[in-house]
Amino acid sequence: MSKTILITGATSGIGKATAELLAEKKYRLILTGRREERLIELRNKLSQVTEIMVLRLDIRKKNEVTTALENLPGAWKDIDVLINNAGLARGYDLFHEGIIEDWEEMIDTNLKGVLYVSRWLIPSMIERKKGHIINVGSIAGREPYPRGSVYCATKSALATLTKALRMELLGYGIKVSLVAPAATETEFSLVRFKNDSERAKKVYEGYQPLRPEDVAEVISFIIERPPHVNIDDILIMPTAQASSMMFHRY
Repeated sequence: MSKTILITGATSGIGKATAELLAEKKYRLILTGRREERLIELRNKLSQVTEIMVLRLDIRKKNEVTTALENLPGAWKDIDVLINNAGLARGYDLFHEGIIEDWEEMIDTNLKGVLYVSRWLIPSMIERKKGHIINVGSIAGREPYPRGSVYCATKSALATLTKALRMELLGYGIKVSLVAPAATETEFSLVRFKNDSERAKKVYEGYQPLRPEDVAEVISFIIERPPHVNIDDILIMPTAQASSMMFHRY
């Protein structure tokens, strides 16, 4: 039987690219996101090649997560792989000038949302003594940079959480992996700069950033390792990037 995989934040960027690639490989997919019209569009496209279920929910809201997962049909309840992909950066301010609502949105999405979904799904994996949790982090979780302090802190916390889960779940046959992309051309900068498209565009000028498909291929590789192999932690960089702040631009 094909694995059942749940992907959060599946309506754009890395999540969408991962859904499209895994659908081609005939995995059964549960796709979540806040934008219902995009979920429906994705379901209509991918259901032509594999089994798809979509859940419109906001992972920041614990009750929405609980209700959605509790009401999964029986055939979909045993989730083999959880890809905690949903995440965002909001604002690019110095800490002392930061907007607290932006901080709360990042903490609620990048950390608390992961906690809510993982806490609900892990007990079933423990009971079955199998499963795989893949957390999508960021180079920002390893190398903080100015004007991104709170975003970097959330991704650093996610990296620490991943390591702790790896240790706690060691005896249950459950894999835990962290995928940390560097500069990837998605809606990330558009969201960070609050729909200022000109400012967002400049982030990716003068070099070749990663594409969402590049990260999706790495996630697929991690899933497809044999049972005795766990990819604990992987950092993916564009060739033109050497650190969180160092780029070679033409």
